[in-house]
Amino acid sequence: MGPVRRRLIPLILFASPTRAFAEVCDKVAPGWDGTQVTAFQEMISLFLSPISLVLLALTLISLRFRSQWSGLVTVVFWSGFVTLITMADPTGLRVPAHAEGCVGSPALFIALVAAICIGTVLYTAPIKAPSDGDT
Repeated sequence: MGPVRRRLIPLILFASPTRAFAEVCDKVAPGWDGTQVTAFQEMISLFLSPISLVLLALTLISLRFRSQWSGLVTVVFWSGFVTLITMADPTGLRVPAHAEGCVGSPALFIALVAAICIGTVLYTAPIKAPSDGDT
């Protein structure tokens, strides 16, 4: 093992995130118990946020009345919310918190929101009446 590698191994070990860097998780997730947050747990926590609950209610209302315009508005709001979750990080703590394990991946939440939006658009689309030439 060369002298460069002997110096790099301790540096990499000390620079890697450990439980000692808990100040990130104290700010992002104050009630974190030290266990790794999974994508499923992150999805549940994101769906239980007040914004998601309001958007789920709006989605159900637009599906109930089969309204194209309310469905469109709901899909735009869902898109804005997902964009806010994935792109907006004013504190810059999301990446270190994800590396620490107190914040999970939002990929499952994003996939379910995409399925909800696609279903809303398809269900509220206008029904095409059969014409005389159609069989």
